[in-house]
Amino acid sequence: MVSLELAFILALIALFAGIGITAIGPGGIFVTIALFSLAPLSTAEVAGTASATFVATGLLGSLVYLQSGEFAQGYAREMAIVLSATSIVGALAGSQLNLLLPEAVFGYLLSIFVASVGGIILYRERVGLKPANRLDTVPDRQRRILIGTIGFGIGVLGGLLGVGSPVVAVPILVVLGVPMLVAVAVAQVQSVFISGFATVGYALADAVSLPLVLLVGIPQLIGVVAGWQVAHRVDPARLRVVLGVVLVVVSPLLLL
Repeated sequence: MVSLELAFILALIALFAGIGITAIGPGGIFVTIALFSLAPLSTAEVAGTASATFVATGLLGSLVYLQSGEFAQGYAREMAIVLSATSIVGALAGSQLNLLLPEAVFGYLLSIFVASVGGIILYRERVGLKPANRLDTVPDRQRRILIGTIGFGIGVLGGLLGVGSPVVAVPILVVLGVPMLVAVAVAQVQSVFISGFATVGYALADAVSLPLVLLVGIPQLIGVVAGWQVAHRVDPARLRVVLGVVLVVVSPLLLL
């Protein structure tokens, strides 16, 4: 059980995390950070509970981006299918690996991951990182192999650390030349599969807290709708910079 004050803090963080998920991609990671840092959970319960909430945000995020037409392009649908299929295997492997990790190791891995994501975001914004080649110009076979490899790697990270697909997938896809909104949309679909299969693995180990799933998940869904509207109305460049700074600053605190 959590106190009323902690419940309010977790719900507020989840609301803003949901906005980040559909506005710029990396956002759900704050739910994982909050559960790890504030809630009385094991590392497996942190990853399992966070993953369960990302199933719902992925479904809703997919629906709103379907409505706004980001999946109208054929290669976007292909990416969603290939990324999702390969990430299933990775998510199951990652969730099983988490159950074998010592508690302290999880904290270090999460801290390194958070700092890396923040650093990549800031680097990309500062130097204006441009793709060397557009993904939709790569030959079909090579493109599918590349997307499949990326999907498996994202699945492992998602299952291991309890982070949603948009955290990793969006920066990678943007660097590969995928338009920002298409990358965010595709990542929503992949998140459903990564988080869904990771959640199954954790649920079998009794490592999913249903009360916290509801407490965190509902405000997250509200944020997902708000973030989708922000993504279509506001240039997210400044938000990405703020997000990158916050991630870099927060990462060492996960080791305390």
